[in-house]
Amino acid sequence: MTNETTKPDLVFGASGYIGTNLVEFLLAEGRSVRASSRNVEVLRGRGWQGAELCGADALDPEQLDAALQNVDTAYYLVHSMAAGKAFPEIDARAARNFAAAAERQAVRRIVYLGGLTPDNPESVHLQSRQQTGDILRDGAVPVTELRAGMIIGPGSAAWEVIRDLVNHLPVMITPRWVFSRSTPIALSNLLRYLADVPKLDETAGQTYDVACNEVLTYKEIMLRYARLIGKRPVIIPVPVLTPRLSSYWLRLVTSVPTNVARALIGGLTQDVIARDQRLAALIPQELLDFDAAAAEALRAERQHALPAHWVESAVACREFSPAYGYYAKQAQGSAVTTAHSADIWTVLCQFGNGGDFFYGRGLWWLRRALDWLVGGPSFRRQRRHPAVLRVGDVVDAWRVIECVPEERLTFLMELRAPGAGVLEFTVDDLGAERRISVHAYWHPAGVWGLLYWYATLPVHALLFRGTARRIKERALKEGRSR
Repeated sequence: MTNETTKPDLVFGASGYIGTNLVEFLLAEGRSVRASSRNVEVLRGRGWQGAELCGADALDPEQLDAALQNVDTAYYLVHSMAAGKAFPEIDARAARNFAAAAERQAVRRIVYLGGLTPDNPESVHLQSRQQTGDILRDGAVPVTELRAGMIIGPGSAAWEVIRDLVNHLPVMITPRWVFSRSTPIALSNLLRYLADVPKLDETAGQTYDVACNEVLTYKEIMLRYARLIGKRPVIIPVPVLTPRLSSYWLRLVTSVPTNVARALIGGLTQDVIARDQRLAALIPQELLDFDAAAAEALRAERQHALPAHWVESAVACREFSPAYGYYAKQAQGSAVTTAHSADIWTVLCQFGNGGDFFYGRGLWWLRRALDWLVGGPSFRRQRRHPAVLRVGDVVDAWRVIECVPEERLTFLMELRAPGAGVLEFTVDDLGAERRISVHAYWHPAGVWGLLYWYATLPVHALLFRGTARRIKERALKEGRSR
């Protein structure tokens, strides 16, 4: 064992799924933690007590030097899967920058979380994860790499895909990858490994596969999860769904973003199986089987123990129901204006006053009427003030959950609908101009939640563009009237 140190451990990528959970885990153990993300405001919203927060971009060497200064162990937990087709190049550049900065700052150890890979990975995603580990090892700082397959825990991308498929589809027409084999691992088991490996000198420079003791096909995973939540889906594999078509199919029937789906699919088409359990001998713990890991994940959600928000501006939807999709379906509209932020904010604070929602009054009235007919709160609640909005205020069937003057106004939808929704207005200062954005996030609940979204999507697209334009016009008028 290494000697205890007062130097902090850096969790680089602390706003992500694993990073957020790891910060919580290390803090609970009494460790000194520095949490880093590109957007430090996201980290402040976590409410962590005792964690040092810093903003740093892996593509900016100067920011990396500041984040890594006086650090003992650096956890490297970032990847750019959601960045589109160029993500391998971004990941490679980020890893080179990080390795160089860690050397300059004399970091003792880098711990990198990679992915389980077959001998000849066909997936660009898995190739990139493998390449990132190689680049980090080319640096002077000793690296310990843990390679994991599917992580069973709320927010894990592959796990959320499985859950969405089971929750949304009673009958599944699935690609052939449902017969691919995987060795999943419980989130709690993975966090224990991550926390303990830097304490062991013999793990420096080593790569370990981490997994439970079961080898399962994705079909078996879906059926076992379904049994756990009381569902009995019918799974029909078909050979015609290519990886590209599969990514579009996933985008259609789950709430996973297209870029994430495209990257994931490649990794699902091959067996990803742990080759050894060497780390289990070094760090003994009870490795949960799939059923126990899945039950643990559901229990954490019921206890409101989900700290990570995949879409930072959306509500923590799982606090309402574990059946809600973790990822948000999205629709938006925007307009650019020379109006001042203060004038735009004055207009935004009039949202819903007297039934005025800026644009498409007839559509809003129809939606309110339908909600009222099914027992929703529309028509029954009034604003406290005609021109001022504060967190907690209700506007018709909407509740203010975030209010940052001249920047962001966020409403939680309380309509009767199969899912959880957020409506958000943002004002971005572009210098001489301001961009007004209207953005909806929808977390569907089951197949009815998906159908509801697709049925209303054309209306949303029209409504949000028109709303942004109307806010622009009113803000310009507001400025002229001063």
